[in-house]
Amino acid sequence: MGRLHLNVVIDNKSGFCFGVVGAIEKAEKELHASGELFCLGEIVHNDEEVKRLEMEGMVNISREDLGHLSDKTILFRAHGEPPESYNIAIRNGNRIIDASCPIILKLQKRFRESYEKGETIYLYGKPNHPEVIGLNGQIGNKAIVFGHVEDLDMKSMPRRITLYSQTTMSIDSFYDIVKKLENAGIKVIVKDTICRQVSHREPSLRQFSRMFKKIIFVAGKRSSNGSVLFNVCRQENLHTYFVSSPGEIFEHWFDKDDTVGICGATSTPMWLMKEVELKLLSL
Repeated sequence: MGRLHLNVVIDNKSGFCFGVVGAIEKAEKELHASGELFCLGEIVHNDEEVKRLEMEGMVNISREDLGHLSDKTILFRAHGEPPESYNIAIRNGNRIIDASCPIILKLQKRFRESYEKGETIYLYGKPNHPEVIGLNGQIGNKAIVFGHVEDLDMKSMPRRITLYSQTTMSIDSFYDIVKKLENAGIKVIVKDTICRQVSHREPSLRQFSRMFKKIIFVAGKRSSNGSVLFNVCRQENLHTYFVSSPGEIFEHWFDKDDTVGICGATSTPMWLMKEVELKLLSL
């Protein structure tokens, strides 16, 4: 116990969602069997977990790298991939381990069905997010992707649209966009595709954040879900700090005998939250 005598609790509802768990398990199984695995993009938006798997033999590759790789085993991560990725990998004689989340695969199917019906598709999400790239790739990138309602010119938009969402966006923000579109006279066919594994964490995190004087939120800086859930915690507790590793924690954040809650994103491994706990207890 350090000199500050911090009282530390880890949120047992935080950590990997089942889609990420499945991808990690498939990666570890292959690495233990062969010692080599190529992953198209980061398996999860968490640098510490990526480093851990790299030490076991996993190599991250880009979409450009994919075209030059042949006769290898390639993992497609939970975010899902566009058809083009499958075509390139197979054409070059690679073996694919498909770790796409079942929720994402269902969403991709719904996306294609809407397009085949001739619907005008708008997608609320981050344009460069891998899930969005995989989704829009299902329909030849014909969907209009936007990250903020301010990005839309409602006067020139079609009067009827089908609205989807990236699975990790804020449910409140999604329905606020629906309301603003409808107020502008646009008929919105609402496809609420926000993952409840994510959105259902919001109320429990709000409650958790109110229980402690300080909150340490652990996530990768590129985690979309991490950004959303950090803001949820910050709304309930202004003394909420975002860290990606134990080394980013500073002693001056805390007072003696503080109660500190540790929580994280759906892309945050439990082992990393436990390392954060050890760091706090040593202060």
